[in-house]
Amino acid sequence: MSEEIGGPAILVLEDGRVFHGRSFGATGETFGEAVFNTGMTGYQETLTDPSYHRQIVAMTAPHIGNTGVNDDDPESGRIWVAGYVVREPARVPSSWRAQRTLDEELRRQNVVGIALKGTRALTRHLRDRGAMRAAISTVETDPRALLARILEQPRMAGSDLAAEVSTDASYEVLPPEGVETRFHVAAVDLGIKAMTPQRLAERGCRVTVLPASATAEDILALDPDGVFFSNGPGDPATADGPVEAMRGVLDAGRPLFGICFGNQILGRSLGLGTYKLPFGHRGVNQPVIDTRTKKVAITSQNHGFAVDAPLDTPFDTPYGRAEVSHIGLNDQVVEGLRLLDRPVFSVQFHPEAAAGPHDAAELFDEFVDLMSAQPAPAAK
Repeated sequence: MSEEIGGPAILVLEDGRVFHGRSFGATGETFGEAVFNTGMTGYQETLTDPSYHRQIVAMTAPHIGNTGVNDDDPESGRIWVAGYVVREPARVPSSWRAQRTLDEELRRQNVVGIALKGTRALTRHLRDRGAMRAAISTVETDPRALLARILEQPRMAGSDLAAEVSTDASYEVLPPEGVETRFHVAAVDLGIKAMTPQRLAERGCRVTVLPASATAEDILALDPDGVFFSNGPGDPATADGPVEAMRGVLDAGRPLFGICFGNQILGRSLGLGTYKLPFGHRGVNQPVIDTRTKKVAITSQNHGFAVDAPLDTPFDTPYGRAEVSHIGLNDQVVEGLRLLDRPVFSVQFHPEAAAGPHDAAELFDEFVDLMSAQPAPAAK
């Protein structure tokens, strides 16, 4: 690592562990929850995923920035990570699609990063001790002074963040040219990734994206054929508004699909609890098994909380019987829920796969099939 990258920088964790490196991206300092991502690709989608709001993301892949940055791949209108940790940033991007370097983009959006050779040690530390509050600084040289300020920062547990990343006003995503519009989906934006409504639109859905503050009345006033609840940041235990909205949708009997945070909201709506994982699941290589078919899918994931539900037997809820539909093979975490008596299901992973494998893309087809099976709606 050379002086060309930038001046000295430090990463300090809330348990006092200190890592020294070089400045990468913007200079200054930033605070957030330190987590790691095991994906070898998709760094631009990771940076712009709203679910990473208020997190300092360390990439375990050794080389980051190889393909530069373009204006086609972002999952939202800005970078959401609070800070970025890499081992060896690429000096020169090698892609015909690149419009600028990753370093330039981080500086343009004022995202503080650090390049350090100890990303493996950092990852092992977070696996052993759990995700924790942290800071990156290029201006504070005293780790003890930085640590004192880290301990003043809010923890991720108990944080209500969906409203901070959601759209301010509703908008529509239409099917591409040549695709017939068959259904109208109301999508609640709790931190939605841009690829998700696109995947629905590709299947003939007109998608109306609503703010996180949308109530059941707001959603049902659209008379949608189906309702979608998106991914997003923060602690699902704080998301009382979305839970109330989802319960109203469940009462109305509309087909419903949730992803990631939406899976946790469904869990809470069914009366289940949620809890914080030690270090979460973040990357594009997470194995999940379908409990019915026993099919294993390699999935894209980004979450630090999970639903607490029985893994091996159906259970009763206020909305009929339910079951765990998918289980994570690394640690037996609930990765999906399904109601047995209503057209409702959710998954903890990201079938839109931006970036990541397309093993689970068929879940969008399953949602379309649920809408197809409903009685023909009145003309809209």
